[in-house]
Amino acid sequence: MGKISVSDTKGKQRHNPLYKDISEQGGNLRSAPKHANFQQKNKKQEEEGFLDASTSRKILQLAKEQQQEIDEEEDSAKIEDKPVFTTSSYKDKDFDSEDEEEYSEFEVDEEYEEEGDEEYEVDERDAEMFEKYLQSTGSNGGSFNLADKIMAKIQEKEESKASPASSSVLKQKPVDAVLLPPKVIAAYEKIGQILSTYTHGKLPKLFKVLPTLRNWEDVLYVTNPEGWTPHAVYEATKLFVSNLQAPEAQKFVEQVLLERFRTCIEETEDHSLNYHLYRSLKKSLYKPAAFFKGFLLPLVDGYCSVREATIAASVLAKASVPVLHSSVALTQLLQRDFKPATTVFIRVLIEKKYALPYQTLDELVFYFMRFRKVEQESLMADSEEKLPALPVVWHKAFLAFAQRYKNDITDDQRDFLLETVRQRFHSGIGPEIRRELLAGNARVTSQAPVKEAVMIDAF
Repeated sequence: MGKISVSDTKGKQRHNPLYKDISEQGGNLRSAPKHANFQQKNKKQEEEGFLDASTSRKILQLAKEQQQEIDEEEDSAKIEDKPVFTTSSYKDKDFDSEDEEEYSEFEVDEEYEEEGDEEYEVDERDAEMFEKYLQSTGSNGGSFNLADKIMAKIQEKEESKASPASSSVLKQKPVDAVLLPPKVIAAYEKIGQILSTYTHGKLPKLFKVLPTLRNWEDVLYVTNPEGWTPHAVYEATKLFVSNLQAPEAQKFVEQVLLERFRTCIEETEDHSLNYHLYRSLKKSLYKPAAFFKGFLLPLVDGYCSVREATIAASVLAKASVPVLHSSVALTQLLQRDFKPATTVFIRVLIEKKYALPYQTLDELVFYFMRFRKVEQESLMADSEEKLPALPVVWHKAFLAFAQRYKNDITDDQRDFLLETVRQRFHSGIGPEIRRELLAGNARVTSQAPVKEAVMIDAF
């Protein structure tokens, strides 16, 4: 067996080169370097009208530098209203040799060199033309384009058409105005639309948080309470009366419930009250002070028909009201001018048969004594003038007082009341009032009570 030396294998290749294997198997090799292909591609793009990224970047940089130079020139070109030219600009410049030779041809005075800068005024006509040019180009005070000019002209035209009175009103700032965020206004306007068609179900959560807001009155106005359905008024009454204190609940009752009460009775053909509004009145009595001060007393102070008083009094008759609130409300009604509607509420409160304090009882006595005519007997005999007839509701209220409180009045008060019955006699009710007054016993007190000027304030 022959031996193989190193010299024999030195010149031989152990395997074929890789490019030969690939070429034999049908592969393709890149004949040109990669950067050459990239340059050919860029050249092809330039021929087609496209620029590569580096070229675009250089162009943008050059454009930016040119824009900066233009801005610097414009800033340096800004001058005041009255253009002034100085000689300092010539001194500060660096001249070339050729410029220095041209500049030396001019004669310069020694006084000019010693004094330094000197101002030269331009002619007035030239200054006006220069100012007009600046205004037209917009170089004095920022950008001024065509749209700004058009808007300024429109505003001037509108101001000229407006009268002096209207312009003065526009200039005045509103004192009590409240600015709500646009999102809040948009949200609660949408809630108002929901409440205008509400019949049953849960209220929106945004509406439930209204009583917790500080300016709930302003936000409530956005929802347009006049357009609410009666069902929504009932739910809102429960929400506000139960969550607000009496003074705040009074505002809701007066602004929403009272207005809807009057509107409903006026607009219906039979002048009746909607069932849900009737329930709302009963719910408002959960806060008696809010009901009396926000509904009952404002209703009586304004125009109130007997029909409205009868409907509202029926709510009061069915509900249970604390005696202290009822006695104060009764005292307030007794001190007002006589109206048939007011007498309806007086009668209902008397028929609730409360153990009223003596001060309120005395107010009742003086109220009925007010309708008698105090004159001498001789003048009464000679006078044939008759007192005007009182409505039946007044006689019914007098009878209710005699039946319930005949044992809580003094003898002097009973005599005055009997005289009132004689002068204001009613054929059907008068004898019954007299019989009740005479059957009563006198109030046991150390002295006869007198009318006190101090009012009970339980609200």
